Amino acid sequence: MPDIKHFDTDVVLDQVVHLFWQRGADTTGIAEIVETTGLSRSSLYATFGGKAQLHAAALGRYLEQQSRPVFDALAADTRGVPAIAAFFERLVAARCSGEHARWGCLVTNTHATTGGDLPEIREILNRHHDALQAAMRTALETARADGQLRTDLDVDAAAEALALQAYAVNLRSRAGAEAAVLLAGVRAVLDGFTTTEER
Repeated sequence: MPDIKHFDTDVVLDQVVHLFWQRGADTTGIAEIVETTGLSRSSLYATFGGKAQLHAAALGRYLEQQSRPVFDALAADTRGVPAIAAFFERLVAARCSGEHARWGCLVTNTHATTGGDLPEIREILNRHHDALQAAMRTALETARADGQLRTDLDVDAAAEALALQAYAVNLRSRAGAEAAVLLAGVRAVLDGFTTTEER
């Protein structure tokens, strides 16, 4: 008889996302995943494949549930530089306080581990980066149209710099950096992009 699943894979993925996000996928063993999800090893392997495939599935869910709504909101915000500043203010607040304080970002954490070397995981990391950079670029293009940016600013390079700044916030917050310090760094970057009148 075929194996019949008596569990919700989305619920299991949410549990794994939280486990990997808080503890790190590299340092989380299969025994901990079994304990957290309540599933047997055979059920985990039969449903998701190996640990790398489970990590990739968790990353994909994190991207769709946690990251993409935030990126979409930034791209839809028509304020330009204030929208970018608000994005970082919310990011710093989420990273330094609340339910997931000092967890960093599951995607950023994966960039810093050997998990990012696996092709199925690298593809999701690249999708996340492309979506983040595209949202930053859209906000910067809105800012440029509104006269908020230096006329000589390379918008593509600036979008990449802001994406890297988001990764830095994620990593430094996980290491205990204070919110005020992180926000000061963001303001310094944005000040370098804007006209004198916008500062």
